[in-house]
Amino acid sequence: MEIQIFAGFGGRLYEVFLALIPLLLFFLFFQFVYLKLPRRRLTTIFKGIVLAFLGLSLFLQGVYVGFLPAGEAMGETLGNLSYNWILVPIGFVLGLAATFAEPAVRVMGHEVERASAGYISQQIILYTMSLGVAISIALSMWRILTGIPLWYFIIPGYGLALILMCFSNRTFVGIAFDSGGVATGPMTVTFILTMALGVASAIEGRDPLLDGFGMIALVALSPILTVLTLGFLYDRKEREDGD
Repeated sequence: MEIQIFAGFGGRLYEVFLALIPLLLFFLFFQFVYLKLPRRRLTTIFKGIVLAFLGLSLFLQGVYVGFLPAGEAMGETLGNLSYNWILVPIGFVLGLAATFAEPAVRVMGHEVERASAGYISQQIILYTMSLGVAISIALSMWRILTGIPLWYFIIPGYGLALILMCFSNRTFVGIAFDSGGVATGPMTVTFILTMALGVASAIEGRDPLLDGFGMIALVALSPILTVLTLGFLYDRKEREDGD
């Protein structure tokens, strides 16, 4: 079977162009009115914009050609297995792998370590968020297998997050709620979501629209809980050291 790697690539270029052009116009307005950066600095910025344009276009093309079909095919195959309970541990492992590969998670970990002057290490944030995403994807697979409604997880989860806010270190509260958005990056959405849809379409009695979607909501929630728990442990350690 011949694979057309660059089929529809023109459409990807157009999509990314439409996404970047408002940001470029916004920057040019500030450049001419307020910033007035030197020509050399401006040239470097425009080179970066061109690289971002090409990189995003190639990434989206790779997603459409590779990630989406692969995730859906894996989900359908695993969903048709007689021992499809194996989806739960597989989901856990994929959650760990996807978060480790997520660029935005590493950027956030680096910024947290820099802003806290090393008080909160990048690796701690990476491991904490990876564990949260892994748990959420495992729960999502279990939810698809059993047909449990999504709100059984969402309402208690956010209630628990509000409780943990009262006991967690205040430094971690903002980090926790930002981590939920960071974790729902392209690796999770493009690969694992399509895998969940494939599982839901393969299992009898499951509707991909009702059961396949909702995983991203759990992925956004779980890092909040794990980072707040980390903040609680940090706060407890500080009190013990103070005593």
